[in-house]
Amino acid sequence: MSGKQIMALLAGLVGLGATIGATVSNEWKTTSRASSVITATWVFQGLWMNCAGNAIGSVHCRQHHTIFKLESYIQVCRGLMISAVCLGFFATACALVGMKCTKIGGSDQLKSRLACFSGVQYFIAGLCSLTACSLYAHRIMSEFFDPLFVEQKYELGAALFIGWAGSALCILGGIVFFSSLFDGFSKSSSNADRKRYVYSASTYVSNPEKAQNHSTNCRRPPTEYSSTSKNFDKNAYV
Repeated sequence: MSGKQIMALLAGLVGLGATIGATVSNEWKTTSRASSVITATWVFQGLWMNCAGNAIGSVHCRQHHTIFKLESYIQVCRGLMISAVCLGFFATACALVGMKCTKIGGSDQLKSRLACFSGVQYFIAGLCSLTACSLYAHRIMSEFFDPLFVEQKYELGAALFIGWAGSALCILGGIVFFSSLFDGFSKSSSNADRKRYVYSASTYVSNPEKAQNHSTNCRRPPTEYSSTSKNFDKNAYV
């Protein structure tokens, strides 16, 4: 059980790191080299900045000047990624307290609840990150394959693949936490059944010494006839 929880925590931590990296990255979408007129320069955009680079290696970035005039899908992706990061932090804290191998957290019942809560948070964080990256990728692909779209076309950036990987790891960590808790419940129930069986067997299987004492106590006392018959000898009726 503790081994599965350690694996789930590692998966959640790596997934959280990938989610943070995807959130702060500026390569959510990059310009398509096939449709670009000047192939020596390219433009890439993230959730927070627009950047331009060239073949020499110089990169110039500027932040989005306004929030309210941004496109709706960018704002939705921002909110989902921030929610995923916050949930991942809370899930990691609850997992460290609720793991079986740690000595903090109180009773076993409280630790199991915290571990279950951390699994739920990891799972929801993975779903938030997965939804944000999929929504952004859908917008890029719909513009790229639209023949009526005449503006600059973009391709999928590296941050999307990092976000997908992080969301998969967070979901995996949440599922492993659930499975470890189910294993603990099944083991506890099997131990309880075993103790119950041993107790019931001890009540029915008698101890030899107790059985002997019980047999001597339950032995029928001699009757009056048998005691008097011993006083008669062979010449009693002669």
